[in-house]
Amino acid sequence: MNKNFFCNRGVYVALLAAMPFVSFAQKPNWQNLDLKADSTFGISTEKAYNELLKGKKSVPVIVAVLDGGVDIQHEDLKSVLWVNKKEKAGNGKDDDKNGYIDDVNGWNFLGSSKGSINYETLELTRLVRRDNAKFANADATSVKANELPAFETYQKNKTELDQELAEAKTGLERFSGIKNAIDAVVKKIGKEKPTREDFQAFKPADEMETNIQRIMVAQLKNASFEEFYNSQIVPGYDHYKNQVEYNLNVDYDPRGIVGDDPNNSKERFYGNNDVAGPDAKHGSHVGGIIGAARTNNLGIQGVADNVLIMGVRNTPNGDERDKDVANGIRYAVDNGAKVINMSFGKSFSWDKAIVDEAVKYAVSKDVLLIHAAGNDNKDLEVDSNFPSPDYIGGGKAATWITVGASSWTNDDKIKANFSNYGKTKVDVFAPGVDINSTVPGSKYEKLSGTSMAAPVVAGLAALIRSYYPKLTAVQVKDIILKSVVKVNQSVQIKTDTDTKTVPFSELSVTGGIVNAYDALKLAAEYKK
Repeated sequence: MNKNFFCNRGVYVALLAAMPFVSFAQKPNWQNLDLKADSTFGISTEKAYNELLKGKKSVPVIVAVLDGGVDIQHEDLKSVLWVNKKEKAGNGKDDDKNGYIDDVNGWNFLGSSKGSINYETLELTRLVRRDNAKFANADATSVKANELPAFETYQKNKTELDQELAEAKTGLERFSGIKNAIDAVVKKIGKEKPTREDFQAFKPADEMETNIQRIMVAQLKNASFEEFYNSQIVPGYDHYKNQVEYNLNVDYDPRGIVGDDPNNSKERFYGNNDVAGPDAKHGSHVGGIIGAARTNNLGIQGVADNVLIMGVRNTPNGDERDKDVANGIRYAVDNGAKVINMSFGKSFSWDKAIVDEAVKYAVSKDVLLIHAAGNDNKDLEVDSNFPSPDYIGGGKAATWITVGASSWTNDDKIKANFSNYGKTKVDVFAPGVDINSTVPGSKYEKLSGTSMAAPVVAGLAALIRSYYPKLTAVQVKDIILKSVVKVNQSVQIKTDTDTKTVPFSELSVTGGIVNAYDALKLAAEYKK
């Protein structure tokens, strides 16, 4: 949700007046289309299938989706799920002796026999909670000299947490106002699902209702009331509500349900086999982008046509824990994944060393790690985003790709306005705006984020590894980076204080958008 929605008070009139028009008219498969043939800046996946891959053999590639959960019953995913053939489903035994009982389609590091975590705190909240015991009642004069740096870090974190919580409470109050205002007008109209014509015929009684009418008439030009309300209003309200009640609440700690020792990063064997968990929307969407069945005449078409999606649940509605990230990576590698998608991230790290160890393990096993750059419109040369490929003490993961999000227009709006960027920290960009994909209940929905861009690249990596299985992970990364379509124009970037124009080439290592057609042509040359 656009943060500009939550500006100065004026009841909610100015707020509503500033709401942007949201388009729902983009082609549902646009990420796979071709710029020249379709006038849409996708990655030319369909062109690659039609011109390069017909009649060619491929091998299945396991892609691990480290996320919030994958719906294993979805009509467009169930045929492409990874199945652990060494495990007998439902017998309550660890048949393959890997330490995880009944892990038929993957593993959930956020649960136990008691259930699974849904909402979690942010890492910032956990760091403040940890240090409250030592520093809550301290000041600079009472702290020992050797503890002064830790105390100063605590003060900085506490200040940031307090500020974010205050902003979240304000956002919740204001978004509640927007939601309540729309609900009130809908109640007056007298229809559960009013149309654009219903809002046009509505007779507003005051300025607030006039603004609601204006906004809804504009928004419903290309969308139904349900589409707009459920993709813009409800998520915005829920976002702030969850921040206040869970993410930024130092008194909230759901980890007890897992039954592990959260401070023991070396602990490996905990969790349950519920790979969907209580909220599989995000992970299912990611999985569909990567490899939703292409030949079943249902729903959507994934990027890769011969993949097996492994669900590894390590990301709650809140910040993932480094321990779970490390264990998720190791589980994926040990069970045969050759590509790992990580559409999650955070600004703080509790134990980066344990994640570094797992990443090094994945690199040593010839596995590609694809990571979303983040959605804060930040320059990662300045701001941190974890996990990261840069090891503590120096060095960098050789098989890691960081992905920013692009839009479908070949103009100054091609960088998604939310996407993080970085000349040396982001490797490539890929489609990540209004991407239609699978969500629970055999349904489909458009979502935006670098979380959607990363699986486009993960799907491409799997596609290359599927048709050219002898290529190493390092070679596949090299192919993806070298085959991007360069973007030559400049783009606008909004900062906290102003708007600046910069060449797109300055936003990433490659300065381009990934391209399946060109990547597969280059892969053929590598094979030779």
